[in-house]
Amino acid sequence: MADKLIIVLVNTNPANPMELGPPFFQATVAAAMEYDVEVIFTGRTCELAINGFSEKIIIPGETEKTLYDIIRDAHEAGVSFKVCTPTLEIWGNDFIKEVDETVGGAYVIGEAMDDSTVTFTY
Repeated sequence: MADKLIIVLVNTNPANPMELGPPFFQATVAAAMEYDVEVIFTGRTCELAINGFSEKIIIPGETEKTLYDIIRDAHEAGVSFKVCTPTLEIWGNDFIKEVDETVGGAYVIGEAMDDSTVTFTY
C-alpha cells in the first residue's frame, strides 16, 4: 500500500478560486491521516507560491479564508510544498515561507513512478 501522496498542481487556474480549494483540502486530510504528502507547484500554478499572490485569493465557503490561510494550515498539518525549478526563470524565488524546496522534472517523475506513491494532478 502506498504511504505517500503527491499532488501536482499544473492545470489548475489560479484565477478560479473554485478550483483551488480541493487539492489543498485533500492534502491536509491526507497529512492528518499520517501520509507523507507533497504538493508540487508547476507551470502557471507556481504563481500561487509567490509571496503576496495567494494572500489575495479568497476561497469561497463557510470560512472565507484566503488561499494562503489554507496553504499555511496544510503546511502546519505536515504537507510539504515544492516548486518546479523553471519557475525561477519566470517569477524569481520570492516564495511564501511554506515552500520547502525547488525540484526539477526528474524529481517529479521519479517520485510519481515509485510504487509507494500515489499521484493526483490538478
